[in-house]
Amino acid sequence: MKNTPNPCRYDGRMPYRKCGRWGLKLPAITLGCWHNFGGNSPTSNQKEMIFSAFDQGITHFDLANNYGPPYGSTEINVGKILKELPRDEILITSKAGYDMWPGPYGEWGSRKYMLASLDQSLKRMQVDYFDLFYSHRFDPNTPLDETLGALDSAVKQGKALYAGISSYSAESTAEAVGVTKENHFAPLVIHQPNYSMLNRWVENGLLDTCSEMGLGVIAFCPLFQGLLTDKYLNGIPDGSRASIENSPLRKNEVNEQNLKVIHELNDHAGKRGQSLAQMALSWVLRDKRVTSALIGASSSDQILENVKAVKQTDFNDDELKILDRILAKVNLPKSLWAG
Repeated sequence: MKNTPNPCRYDGRMPYRKCGRWGLKLPAITLGCWHNFGGNSPTSNQKEMIFSAFDQGITHFDLANNYGPPYGSTEINVGKILKELPRDEILITSKAGYDMWPGPYGEWGSRKYMLASLDQSLKRMQVDYFDLFYSHRFDPNTPLDETLGALDSAVKQGKALYAGISSYSAESTAEAVGVTKENHFAPLVIHQPNYSMLNRWVENGLLDTCSEMGLGVIAFCPLFQGLLTDKYLNGIPDGSRASIENSPLRKNEVNEQNLKVIHELNDHAGKRGQSLAQMALSWVLRDKRVTSALIGASSSDQILENVKAVKQTDFNDDELKILDRILAKVNLPKSLWAG
């Protein structure tokens, strides 16, 4: 049966924030497809999540070449599902930078890799263009003008409408914007960094740099791979990310000290009338320099609960001081805070 979008999807429940100085607007909540969208073919749950998200006013769907598993399968599956939504009402994103195929041309930021990956991603998703195409990570061994020149080609060839970067430091971001101006490349409009209550490295310069340079900011992992939800309030449940070997959420991050912090945060969220996840998303969105918070999901129910965060993004000074005191007790690897 063909999907019929909710006619009330733009009734004001989802705010749309200006992406830096640009005319592009993003929903305050973006659906990320890093996890739970791979496999051999689209599942009914995947379809339900995407359609439910769109019905809530989520118009932005974030992907990358190597999302799966297996690599590329997420783009194939999500591409098939998105064909049932009106293309001009949605933003489709992809990225290139991490390993995708064997050999010296299968990752990082060379022109060879970036443009080959772009063409492969477009083919997998069966679309003519991406709304946003990113350099997924800074490449210390490739000149910035080469990587950004590839993004410029993507825009000038009509294969992307806007160019962005992800996980660049404040210094590299400023340098990248300078390179685009010097070479008259397509401008950078957005930065996608890891940002959450438990990972605040962007507050040490990157948010200021993006604001000064006119870039929007979309925060990935705002729920810290699920740690900022009620999932771990009673330890590590079977089947959770922390229980899986080689998971992005490591067991040493779900330590006794951090679980105490999570309980304190959960208590404060309750006083706000929110779940822990809702408060964590509201906290990221409290800063107007943040254009969107990028959530993952395993069910449409999670999406419906998390979008409620947009209703309550204000925190008074006393609240922020309380939360800062709680978060000061977090025990995480120092390297995490470097971005």
